[in-house]
Order: sequence, then C-alpha cells, then structure tokens
Amino acid sequence: MADLDLRPLSLGEILDRTFSIYRRNFLLFVGITGLPNLLLLAFRLFQVFVPTAGMAAGFLPLFFVGAVLFMLVYLFAQGGTVYAVSELYLGRPTTIGASLRRMRSQLGSLFGVTVLNFLAIFGASILLIIPGIYVACRLITCVPAALLEDLGPVSSLERSFSLTKDNAGRAFVIYLLYFIMVYAAVFLLMFPFTVMMGISAQDPSAVRMWTALAQIGNILAIILVSPFLTIATAVFYYDLRVRKEAFDLQVMMNPGGGVSAGPAGVPTTLS
Repeated sequence: MADLDLRPLSLGEILDRTFSIYRRNFLLFVGITGLPNLLLLAFRLFQVFVPTAGMAAGFLPLFFVGAVLFMLVYLFAQGGTVYAVSELYLGRPTTIGASLRRMRSQLGSLFGVTVLNFLAIFGASILLIIPGIYVACRLITCVPAALLEDLGPVSSLERSFSLTKDNAGRAFVIYLLYFIMVYAAVFLLMFPFTVMMGISAQDPSAVRMWTALAQIGNILAIILVSPFLTIATAVFYYDLRVRKEAFDLQVMMNPGGGVSAGPAGVPTTLS
C-alpha cells in the first residue's frame, strides 16, 4: 500500500500508467492471457492439420466447440486481467493462478455482461455507426464494474453508463489506440503468413504450414495486445471512481477492506 497513488488522472497519465503496469508485470499479464489462449491455438491447429476437421459432417460440431472455447478463453483472459490489475493497483501482489482462479465463480456473470454489452452496441450500431461507437465508449467500464463490485449484467452496464458520463471522449481515445495496436500486431505477426498462403495456393502441404503459422501469429498478437485494453479499462474505471466518488478517500479510511461496492441505488440509465 506504500506505493498506492490513487488520484484523478489526465488521459495521458491513464495511458502512461497502463503501459507502466503492463511493462512492470509483463510476464504476469502475458501468462494470464496466454495460458487460456494456448487451448484456442491447439484447437485451431487441430482444424488445420486434421483432414477430417474440415469435412461438412463435422463442421457444425466443431464450430460449436470453437465458439464455446473462444468465449471461455475470452472470459478467463479478460476477467483474470481485471483482477490482477485491481490487486496491483491497490498495492497487493498477485499471481497468474490466483487471478485465473478468481474467475471461476464469475463466469456466468461475466458471460451475461459480455452478451448484453454486445447486444447494446450492436443495437446502437443498427441506427448508425456513430451511436454504436458512443455506446461502446460509455460501456467501456462494465466488466470492471461487474467483477470488482459484484454486479449483475444489467446493473454493470448501468453502472458503466453512470461512471462514464462526460468521459466518452477519453474512452474513445483508449479504444482508438488499442485498435491501432491490434492492426499493427496483426500486420507484423499474421499478414506475412497470409500472403504466403496465397503464393503457395497450389501446394496443399505448404498452405497448411502457412495457415498454422498465421494462426500462431494471430494468437500471439492477441496475447501481446489484448492486455493493454483490459488494463487501460481497469485504470480508467478507478480514475472515474476517484473523480466521482472519492474512492481514494474510501481506500485511505479502509486500507484493508479491498475494493468497496458501488454506491447504493445505481442509476437505471438503460432501463
């Protein structure tokens, strides 16, 4: 707790603190994101190298298994990262295993938050792209709210909408920087192998090899880049609580009490 520095941050300080936390705990966050994604990589390589995996009879079962596996990997990686950031941000040590284990009891809740978040953004995007982007920015802190305040899916989205009022612009910059990093990582780690797949189209064995390398590059890009957005989201969440709820004073008055729940009577903005 000696290094605890809870205070209102500018956007530049949020980004700087995000990179600092990631850099100082690189192996921790790569491990939290990487271990679940190794299962996804194994499944994708199985589809590439096992000829029967691409047959029509097995397409639907494999598609279903892949979708379930992708969702589980996403939930564990995102939730584990949020828990790790929370512990580090409040001056407490943590490990890869401890962060992932905390997610087991929250899978159902975080799944509901993820689905509801997607539906809200998709619904707003049907109107026009800009409303969809705005809703995404307003809901950027719904996952930290769900996990750290133990809120249900609807309450988490309402909580995020309340916290991010007048702060959608800062959320947009975080998303913008994240997508720039994603495209850069994919271009460096996956695109070259995709080009080689096209060049080697007449050689099935070569296509399989380049496809496998492209899948490895894709997973590596996810492992390296996705922690940035989750860390930034958690830091942004704490910054908003410090600004709007004097969360720093709450922690100072109750240093051993962990993260306190949100204020009573969460506004029902989405209801």
